[in-house]
Amino acid sequence: MSLVDLIAQADERGLAASGLACLDRCVPLLGGDDEVLRPLWSSLAVGGADGDAWGERLAKARAELDSADPVPGPAPGSGSGAETEAEAAVSDEDRAAALARRMLATAPDDPCASALRAWADACSAAALQIHRLLDVAADGDGPLVAAELRRQVAVLELLAGRGAGGLRPALEVSTEGRRVLRAVVSRRARGRS
Repeated sequence: MSLVDLIAQADERGLAASGLACLDRCVPLLGGDDEVLRPLWSSLAVGGADGDAWGERLAKARAELDSADPVPGPAPGSGSGAETEAEAAVSDEDRAAALARRMLATAPDDPCASALRAWADACSAAALQIHRLLDVAADGDGPLVAAELRRQVAVLELLAGRGAGGLRPALEVSTEGRRVLRAVVSRRARGRS
């Protein structure tokens, strides 16, 4: 089944886990601790995307990751299609971090199905774009993007097939992806110095 179909058929827990997993894999771009989103995962295990617990834990994660200004300045590539000097000076890492901050900033405080579906869809696209920005492939989708797509599908399939029992394996898939992205970010930083 395609990623689009899996998102369309996911329940609230699956949608919340899908968006959260995308965000979790991108935590290295936000400079956050690997465990910063763990309370949100726990809230999904206890009661699904329960509004009160989810909202409180989301606020705490936002505060810890300091996402008050999710996207400084105009979004990359917005406008007439011509890249401005300011946009040209922004690195791929900066663009990727801005997308990750937007994922966190747009997470629904009140996790109803429609809000979670929109967020999961946006997080999926943003995570793929982040991996595209950081991939070494000159043209087309490289191995980093292909692996991210596989992880997104795996998370949704685990939740669709196992319900709450799929949360732990979904978190493991996400943790693996976070480690990969952390290594990529670290390697790129060493290459610049």
